[in-house]
Amino acid sequence: MYPEDLKYTAEHEWVRQPGTAEGSVRIGITDYAQDQLGDIVYVSLPEVGDTVEAGAACGELESTKSVSDVYAPFAGEVVARNDALDATPELVNNDPYGEGWLFEIVPTDASAVDGLMSSADYQGSLDG
Repeated sequence: MYPEDLKYTAEHEWVRQPGTAEGSVRIGITDYAQDQLGDIVYVSLPEVGDTVEAGAACGELESTKSVSDVYAPFAGEVVARNDALDATPELVNNDPYGEGWLFEIVPTDASAVDGLMSSADYQGSLDG
């Protein structure tokens, strides 16, 4: 159900290696998260060049139901953001693992990605 080539966080974000920039990883929210949020109407993302701290809120997703923080899965520097979401935030709902990605960061510690959950572990956390 959840792509096996991705890593996952307890905050319902996914991480894809590699990203488009040298050493970067791409981050988005899971299908489960977008389903829980409902129709996303506004996305606030960190700016390129921002430094994010592990576990800290670095953006927001606003839906017709609520506002939800986006958390940095690990510390690093933002090197890309999905500017298409400014005009079409619904991409997060329609294609959370593709066109609805959020941002890319270069982790301060590249091995931090290894500590995230596998697809099976993430599925298990939802079932538990």
